[in-house]
Amino acid sequence: MEIHFRKIANADEPLQLHQTVDVSKVVKGRKDVLAVTPLSVDLKALPAGTDCVNVVGKLSGEVDMLCSRCLTEVKSYLHIPFAETFKWLKQPVLPEDVDDELIYVKDESVDLIPYVEENFVLHLPDSVLCKADCLGLCQKCGQNLNEGTCSCDNTVIDPRLAGLKNFFK
Repeated sequence: MEIHFRKIANADEPLQLHQTVDVSKVVKGRKDVLAVTPLSVDLKALPAGTDCVNVVGKLSGEVDMLCSRCLTEVKSYLHIPFAETFKWLKQPVLPEDVDDELIYVKDESVDLIPYVEENFVLHLPDSVLCKADCLGLCQKCGQNLNEGTCSCDNTVIDPRLAGLKNFFK
């Protein structure tokens, strides 16, 4: 999925980009992500001044993740906004002229796949809950407390007073 600066500058209409991108390799190794569907990418490339192109649109897909409390599978639907501005550099830019809002590229064309993957990873939730009042797992036996209770003594004792726990026995 590439955009060409000259092609966009000479076009009468914005360049429409519709594609699916496999992002499974960018989440490989993450223990909390079980499965990911290919992202549906709907982008529009517009000229934005001299040698600049705005790429805007949305990314959407599904991710199966583990609940951060009870480790059950949770399906998350992602709708990610995408907005990047690329500037084609014909000569090196001085450090004081750098604009943090722009992505500077040296070639006349830009591959958008790395930027799509980056936006996907940045919008993945840090932690997912199966429900807002998820009780999680028992710290001693591992019982899922959403499914039932266990017989473990889960009384919380202040660690500073733990030595007095057996004082009256």
